[in-house]
Amino acid sequence: GDADDRVWQALLSDVQRSIGLERSAPANLPALATVAAHAGPARETLLAVLAFDNLSSDAEMQYFSDGVSEDILGRIQRGSKLKVIGRTSSFQFRGADKAKAAAALKATHVLDGSIRRGGAKVRITASLTDVASQTSIWSDKYDRSLDDIFAVQDEISEAIAAALDSAFFPAEQAAIDPAAYDLYLRGKQADADLQRNLHNLEMLQAAVRIVPDFADAWAMLGVKQFLLLMNTPWRERAAVRAQVEVSVQRALARDPDNPTAAWVQSSMLAPFSDFLAHERAIQRLEQIGQNSSDALASLGYLFACVGRVRDATAVARRAVALDPLDRYAISNAAIFLWQSGEYEAGLAALTDAVEQDPDNQHNAVVLILAHAHARNWSDVARLIDPARLAQYPLREYGEAIGLALALEKPHAEQAQQQLQASAWEADRSGHIDCAALLWLAELSSADETYALADRCRLDPSGSPNDRLGVTAYRTNNLFFAGFAKLRADPRFVKLCARLGLVEYWLATQKWPDCADTVPYDFRAECEKYRDYPKDVFLA
Repeated sequence: GDADDRVWQALLSDVQRSIGLERSAPANLPALATVAAHAGPARETLLAVLAFDNLSSDAEMQYFSDGVSEDILGRIQRGSKLKVIGRTSSFQFRGADKAKAAAALKATHVLDGSIRRGGAKVRITASLTDVASQTSIWSDKYDRSLDDIFAVQDEISEAIAAALDSAFFPAEQAAIDPAAYDLYLRGKQADADLQRNLHNLEMLQAAVRIVPDFADAWAMLGVKQFLLLMNTPWRERAAVRAQVEVSVQRALARDPDNPTAAWVQSSMLAPFSDFLAHERAIQRLEQIGQNSSDALASLGYLFACVGRVRDATAVARRAVALDPLDRYAISNAAIFLWQSGEYEAGLAALTDAVEQDPDNQHNAVVLILAHAHARNWSDVARLIDPARLAQYPLREYGEAIGLALALEKPHAEQAQQQLQASAWEADRSGHIDCAALLWLAELSSADETYALADRCRLDPSGSPNDRLGVTAYRTNNLFFAGFAKLRADPRFVKLCARLGLVEYWLATQKWPDCADTVPYDFRAECEKYRDYPKDVFLA
């Protein structure tokens, strides 16, 4: 209603100053050889759906052409068992470069076409080419009203599935109002500019007002609201969370297997306390997300948070195989490679990732830690050189500079100052991010670290110093293979019991990678803490 809209608009204004949205992937990003070498061979049938050419006289219709192409790709991904290369990779090939797509992506088949729109009328031509023989095995032309756009997309998808001998099961879609579809296609676009992203969110809100059963628009609205949620102070999140939950539930009510809604839902899980809910999300994403790079990214992250980093690495490699030019997929694979203990391959992949995308602070901070682990101090110095940081700041990971310097000389005065500052802040607030304990153990002793953990809560305090973002207060950083001091002490299991991880491992019998590497009987220690009280996140 209007009152809800006014509340939401006020909330947008309140959080604008604290929001940082991720950059969109740069065009023509080459695949990292180190990661691609592990991605495995192409499937027997691997389809590339290229961005259909915009034949409309208005260049503004490019967003429409790309959006329709992407929706066709999504329907084939979801409605059949075909393996389909992700949008980020296939849409990089346009114009004359389309001839290079099949070889670059190792596709066996290519779907290409064109779209011409005039008002509420649309003409779509599409053709499917067998790469090996360079012959067209299917083509067709559709002249329809824009009201029938979803039906046309399903017809094309069904024809492709039939041509490639795969059953197609389209999700039921209602007729779509052209104005709502325009708003949806505009609103789903990624943009690094804050105001543009807020504008996109408003367009998606307008789209679902026009068509309340528009599942994809509700799911994408959930994505935009989730970005706000992750950058809103913890004590102020209730209103934003409620908006995300409404959007996700509306999407899933209409389309229960919507992968976008499913990964947003999984990303909203509490950082700790209920890892059995994480397991249910893992099973759901494994069921419906095998052709979605976003779903695979979320699945890998859930694995990492329960200590199954080798499983996370395997998922990340599958994502690279499906979307070999996707910057985010490549970054995930590089990070998980190193975190899982494949140090040489991980370090090489991280180095490539940072060279290709030097402004990605996530990659840069893990590369700094990887070089610190390898004692490559000249490389650490290069990455934290003030001139480089002025151009490519670490943003929310700025504290990694002090950590890297402290790791070089853990007993030096600077290291002790770093340690004392962290301990002072934790004691002052009574709260600490569990990830900080990993580094405190590396710089001090297990006794000091676990004594601090015992006297602190592990969630946000509600102060301005709380961490924000997707990774804040989550448990994946506890399982960096290269930094083992925290896990080497049996008290690590007690810490994990507080977080709800022991409950998860005992219930599922799906053990973390460290269970077979620590110098004590990990499973027996878990049995000791079977009934140990869990901390409740943000109680």
